[in-house]
Amino acid sequence: MAGKWLLGSGIRDGAEQPKAVLVAVRRSDETGESARGTGTSLAELRRLADTDGLSVVGELVQSRDRPDPATFIGSGRAEELAELVAGRTADLVVADGELTPGQARNLQEVVGVPVVDRTALILDIFAEHARSSEGRLQVELAQIAYQLPRLRGEGRALSRVGGGRMAGGAGIGVRGPGEMRLEVQRRTLRRRASRLRAEAAELARRRERVRRRRSRNQVPSVAITGYTNAGKSALLNRLTGAGALTEDVLFATLDPTVRRTVAGGREFTLTDTVGFVRNLPHQLVDAFRSTLEEVSGSDLMLHVVDASAPDAFGQITTVHGVLHEIGAGHLPELLVLNKIDVAPPEWVTALRRAYPDASAVSALTGEGIAELREALGARLHRVTASASTAGLR
Repeated sequence: MAGKWLLGSGIRDGAEQPKAVLVAVRRSDETGESARGTGTSLAELRRLADTDGLSVVGELVQSRDRPDPATFIGSGRAEELAELVAGRTADLVVADGELTPGQARNLQEVVGVPVVDRTALILDIFAEHARSSEGRLQVELAQIAYQLPRLRGEGRALSRVGGGRMAGGAGIGVRGPGEMRLEVQRRTLRRRASRLRAEAAELARRRERVRRRRSRNQVPSVAITGYTNAGKSALLNRLTGAGALTEDVLFATLDPTVRRTVAGGREFTLTDTVGFVRNLPHQLVDAFRSTLEEVSGSDLMLHVVDASAPDAFGQITTVHGVLHEIGAGHLPELLVLNKIDVAPPEWVTALRRAYPDASAVSALTGEGIAELREALGARLHRVTASASTAGLR
């Protein structure tokens, strides 16, 4: 199931890059920061589509109090969307939000091409970028969690309710072939999910044993966390020479990379983890919980921020929200403002004013890395000293 899965049925068969139209709903009373938030989210969806190998050929934003329960954007705008899709010869529509199965089905009937949502797009990217067996296992678990409530029967060709001759004379109300096949699919996916959860639990136990071994050896652990594409892997490489993959795409690295290094005379482990994003699908948070425990089980978080991002403050808030969700919101944090070589100086100044204890660096050029090492060593000394004091109590 790993690899291109949700968007793979027929859309990627041609030689040309698949074309997509993006659609979003903005509250009709949104102004100022709220309206900019919708624009930022749509811009991020554009980047997600690009990362997934899609060419964005059009966008449609609908202003309304709330998404339409039937078609997400309302019947009138759905017809406009159908015209836009036909005019741009688009291959699919991507919605900036999580669609209900009914919304996706109804909108697809109107526009005539597959309709997927933000969650599906992120899952597709994760499926492509998962390299290790654990990463692929976690992605598949997330895929199953997403697919189960969206399973449909075999369409109108196979009746959901059988009767008469179809039921072999059993009468009205017995299950037809469509419903029976649907139940078989559900059972198959649930059995597969149970096996995957058992494997994930075993991997989590192994990871916990490794963490306990490090703790017994009194080796502090530092987890690199942050928004996707903030430069976490680049910073890991700069601090440890790890040689981790770095690409200017979202979610380039999913599998955790652990390296030992030294700062301020103190040896510690540095772990690069999966990046976060707005509206990170709960299926992914649940599936990657054992990997994310590398963060919650660490002694210190190195929170990397892309200082060149127009919405850097919003990204910091998003990361803090996910950290709270996985039980890591209480951990000590060292904020690192990365990419200062390309960030406008006034943006860096604003971030440093809001976060005076943050370190400003460029993982690409090495600027500020020496100062970061000093700050990291000092924070580790305080954290471990505090932990030792607490242990004595």
